[in-house]
This record gives sequence, structure tokens and C-alpha cells, in this order.
Amino acid sequence: MTLFRLQPPDTHRAVKVIDLDSATDADVVRLLGDVDEADLVLMLVSAGGNAEAAARIGRACSDRRVMTHTVIVRASAVSDEALARTLAQVRPWSLMVVVVNDDDYVDDILTSFR
Repeated sequence: MTLFRLQPPDTHRAVKVIDLDSATDADVVRLLGDVDEADLVLMLVSAGGNAEAAARIGRACSDRRVMTHTVIVRASAVSDEALARTLAQVRPWSLMVVVVNDDDYVDDILTSFR
């Protein structure tokens, strides 16, 4: 039996990614200026992290009908309560939320949006 690995076609989507854990206010403002050119905005945040900027980003994307997704990276030591606080901040502004337990998944998810 011969196995072939198929490479998915490049979709040429304009995906904007922001790491909410490390983003400055200037980073958020720059992203908001780029929303009109995006097909998708992907927000990354650590469980228990500060995701307050998700509301600003989400409103801007909603106004322009740009899809939003969020990936929450949960370390094993993070409590369910900390995860719940982060989910409460991003869920109203995300069409899809994915919680992963390992940073390695983030690269795979970003690759899938090509």
C-alpha cells in the first residue's frame, strides 16, 4: 500500500493574529487598523491571562463582519476558575474558542488557517 500525504491548498486568507498576553495598547490599535483587510482575526491568550482587549477587538470585527477565533493555552497548573475567567472575557467576542493544553497545538492551528 502506498500512502500519500496531501498538502492542503493555500486559501490566501488574510489572517491577523494577536497574542493578548503580550500585546500592548499600540499592538491592539495597529490590529484594529488592519481589521478591514482581514478575513479572520485569531486571538491567543493563556488561561488565566488578561483578555480584556478581546472586547475591543471583537467589537471592531463584529462591526466589519470579520470572523474571530480564540485559542486559549491552558497550562496544567491553571485552575478551572482561572480558565472560566478567561473564557468569560473571550467567548462573547469569538465565533470559535479552542482550549489547548500544549503550545505545540498553536502552530498546527495557525497552519490550518492558511
